[in-house]
Amino acid sequence: MSFFAVLLALLLEQLKPLPRDNAIHDTVFSWVRWTGRNFDAGKPHHTGVVWCIAVLAPTLAVLLVYLLIGHFSLLGGLAFDVVVLYLTLGFRPFSHYFTDIRDALDRGDEALARQRLAEWRHLDASELPRTDLLRHVIEHALLAAHRHVFGVFFWFVLLSAVGLGPTGAVLYRMAEFASRFWGYRHRALDAPGNDRLLALSRRLFQAIDHVPARMTAFGFAVVGNFEEAIGSWRRDAMLWQYPNEGIILAAAAGALGVQLGGSAAPGVTPDRSKTFTLGAEVAAVDAQGYTAGQAPQAAHMQSVVGLVWRSVVLWMLLVALLTLANVVG
Repeated sequence: MSFFAVLLALLLEQLKPLPRDNAIHDTVFSWVRWTGRNFDAGKPHHTGVVWCIAVLAPTLAVLLVYLLIGHFSLLGGLAFDVVVLYLTLGFRPFSHYFTDIRDALDRGDEALARQRLAEWRHLDASELPRTDLLRHVIEHALLAAHRHVFGVFFWFVLLSAVGLGPTGAVLYRMAEFASRFWGYRHRALDAPGNDRLLALSRRLFQAIDHVPARMTAFGFAVVGNFEEAIGSWRRDAMLWQYPNEGIILAAAAGALGVQLGGSAAPGVTPDRSKTFTLGAEVAAVDAQGYTAGQAPQAAHMQSVVGLVWRSVVLWMLLVALLTLANVVG
């Protein structure tokens, strides 16, 4: 069931992608904001309550609906899996920016490419050199692919295997979204916030993302240059403050043979502390050095696309083999 649900959801997402601004995103945004407003009074014991209501309540609600539907119809349960995956898993939330930037660079329109990066990442890219522009785009695309595809994929398959349906996909997506939202609210909106809630949401998402991040990195190694990817993973992952992100980017850099990491170029003001997509402080995302490899070129963007899709095929094959083994067994 997991294999067919993921396959159908990915096909549906390619044929009929959700628009950039959609009702589901607005609903989730409003829900997380509402939980903070109504249950966070700034006290230490409120942090766990707010996080549980914001993240676990929707997860449990989806589980109850799935169990109810599955009790009456196996096909109904599969259809519900596909719908939830369609709303939580896919390339479209970030791929349009990546494609627009790639196309602009192919036409030699670096100004438009910088504009699209600024819209995507909420940073001033007007003075960003071409090499750093490419490096930023590649890094953000790799992390977005993990968070929107592989992380959701992992948790869906894991919990679906024990009969919990699409709850894993909802758990991962809500935890990731909550972590970003409270960072965004706390800094970009200059709104009063609970530092403990921000720290807790990030810490819990890092824990939830611990295994998926390493699975994504290993997948990149298998479908890329395995030896270089593992070597870069072991050697360069600590260039980034957050281990999960560092492992993914270091392994991808080795798999592709591209140089990642580094800091923003002089004259560039990437105010990442006010970036909703990431919701982290500048110091938390700037690397202190570079990985080995070739300086980013436009051709590496197509290599990133190939690396991600090969990884998708790899994990789909593994899930198909597990499904077949269960059927035969």
